[in-house]
Amino acid sequence: MQIRTLIRALSLALCAALVLPGCCAAANAAESIDSGVRVRDPFVLAHNGTYYLYGTGLKWDGYGCVHSTDLTNWSEPVRVYTPQGACDGEDDWWAPECHVYNGRFYLFATYRSAATGKRGVAIFRADDPLGPFEIITDGHVTPKERDAIDGTLYVDESGQPWMIYVGEWTSNEDEIGDMMAAKLSDDLTAFVSEPILLFRATDGRRNSGNITDGPFVYQTKNGRLVMLWSNSDGGSYCVRIAFSSNGRVDGKWRQQPGNLFTKTKNHPDGGHGMLFYTADGTMMLAVHSPNFEEENTPTTAVFLPVDDVGDTLLLHEDNTFLTRACYRIYYTWMKLLELFR
Repeated sequence: MQIRTLIRALSLALCAALVLPGCCAAANAAESIDSGVRVRDPFVLAHNGTYYLYGTGLKWDGYGCVHSTDLTNWSEPVRVYTPQGACDGEDDWWAPECHVYNGRFYLFATYRSAATGKRGVAIFRADDPLGPFEIITDGHVTPKERDAIDGTLYVDESGQPWMIYVGEWTSNEDEIGDMMAAKLSDDLTAFVSEPILLFRATDGRRNSGNITDGPFVYQTKNGRLVMLWSNSDGGSYCVRIAFSSNGRVDGKWRQQPGNLFTKTKNHPDGGHGMLFYTADGTMMLAVHSPNFEEENTPTTAVFLPVDDVGDTLLLHEDNTFLTRACYRIYYTWMKLLELFR
């Protein structure tokens, strides 16, 4: 019992250290790229030497995409999906993500249903990143009686595809958002399991907002399964990291102390993050920033270098010996906590 108490105390002390100003200060600022593309919820697919950028606002009646070979010079928006068939969308054409799965391109995207008035996620398929996409689900694949947004694809080690999505706060009596997951059929046309709750917006973190935006799942080089997701930190939008205690989607998810991306002297706030690789192998975090645009600061897709340090992910500008050591100690404590639970 005394060992467990000691470990908890050390963990709390480490959490405090990780959020103290200056503890994780950058040795020097890393180079970031402002795409100049006015968009929210950016998602970048790198394919055959071209970067395809999808997101909210590129097209409002359906979904759009811009493309580039250098991340700075972008095409005009191309319409990749026009509402038809089983899609009864009338508004809220949000957060399209394009994933390559079994050699074809799949769009996971949100819209508001004219029939139910609810937001939900549907899946669309095409043979080219620029479409045209066609809907392959029976309208929303997420539960039709509740608001659900920001679906993303994750394929586990056994080859099982999952959708991880937001159970929006607007459908919960306490107005706190959920992070949900369900298994998908092999052809991605339907859920084949009941959705499960992974965590809630306020789990394990002080000063959390009530939203659970923009999940994106990644496995670090030492095998830890982490999830990028967005919330607020002291009123500013940010990207946080959750991690699975057993490396599985249906494991116990915990909230890592600190933020991957938040407002600093180097950049305004922003969020709805995802990861992609450049042609030279650099991992980049894509976010929209700032979260609320002003006259002289439009909200655009911004890309920042990220390092996989084994235990977790760090912005390149935050990757110092002290920061890495703090997280190494933190995850060691977490392993010990699991042993003494």
